[in-house]
Amino acid sequence: MGNFVIIGGSSGIGQGIASRLIDKGHIVVNMSRNPCNISGVKNIVFDVTTDEVNTESLPDVINGLVYCPGSIHLKGFKSIKEDQFLADLQINVFGAIKCIKACLPKIAKDGKGSILMFSTVAVQLGMPFHTSVAVSKGAIEGLVRSLAAELAPQIRVNALAPSLTDTPLASQLLSNEEKKERSANMHPLKRYGNSNDLANAATFLLTEESSWITGQIIGVDGGLSTLKV
Repeated sequence: MGNFVIIGGSSGIGQGIASRLIDKGHIVVNMSRNPCNISGVKNIVFDVTTDEVNTESLPDVINGLVYCPGSIHLKGFKSIKEDQFLADLQINVFGAIKCIKACLPKIAKDGKGSILMFSTVAVQLGMPFHTSVAVSKGAIEGLVRSLAAELAPQIRVNALAPSLTDTPLASQLLSNEEKKERSANMHPLKRYGNSNDLANAATFLLTEESSWITGQIIGVDGGLSTLKV
């Protein structure tokens, strides 16, 4: 049994991860603006954009830290103002850095641990109207690899890079049947993702089942980033 801290675990992928970890008998702390409604999860009110991390309320030893907050602002490059790029960097990158820095002493306390972040298929694939999210998530990929090298062998650091996933964050992209069908058909597996797809992969990377995996950006994207069919 381990102690896992999820930043942004109140819904979507984060909630799915909390559910998987609780089912496996782990202790889960969710830090977000809204509570996670999974039975057994300890909730701490936390706004990553404004609040400092109070580690006194966290377990003495953290076996795994997950950073879930993100943004999806799909606009043409010419119409995106610099403030939007900065806002996306703030929530995607600097929020992650703040949380990792604060929790790191507790993650390393027992000599091993795991950190998981989220990128996007758009970083590697190159997709129109994705410049802002790709810039911030590209920074996450650099952060993952650099931290993995620096923190090895005590702490493993990885990221998942999903394609479009049916979560509250992406609700506008799947708001009607036409959009859903178009989104499904763009993937070789002919469906878009769901929170369970990501939660299963995340739980694997967080636990000792993946003890020989670090510094990786793993695509959970229905084959979109590597296949043409």
